Parts: sequence; C-alpha cells; structure tokens
Amino acid sequence: MEDWIVARPGLLGGKPCIKGTRISVEFILELLASGATPEQILEAHPQITSQGLSAALRYAARSLKNEVVWDVKIPA
Repeated sequence: MEDWIVARPGLLGGKPCIKGTRISVEFILELLASGATPEQILEAHPQITSQGLSAALRYAARSLKNEVVWDVKIPA
C-alpha cells in the first residue's frame, strides 16, 4: 500500500493521495458513498489504476481499524 498512497505537505494539504495523482483517498470514499461504482471511478479518472483504487480503500480501512469512540459526559 505504501507504494500507492502518498501524503506530502505540498500536495492537497498533506491529505493521503493515490501516487502520481492529485486524487485523495477522501475523494475516492466520497465518490463511493455517493453511489459511484469502482468501474465508474476508473472510467471517469483514467489516471487511477485498479491497484491504486484498491490501495486507497485499504488505506481508509486501516486508518479506521483502531478508531475508538469515547462517550464522555461532562457535568454542567
């Protein structure tokens, strides 16, 4: 995955992107959430390969894997 996803301060403010593009992992997730299929994404953005698209999804899954939600109640 490290070969496909890069994050640099000068590229989209440091957001993780598919290597060789200015397409962020966040953008890929937004497209999928809006109903786009992987095939539609690859057709609309020919600079993305299927390997890059898969790497973006693996990166997102790994980023959320250990997410913890704390339910903290602060008395008034």
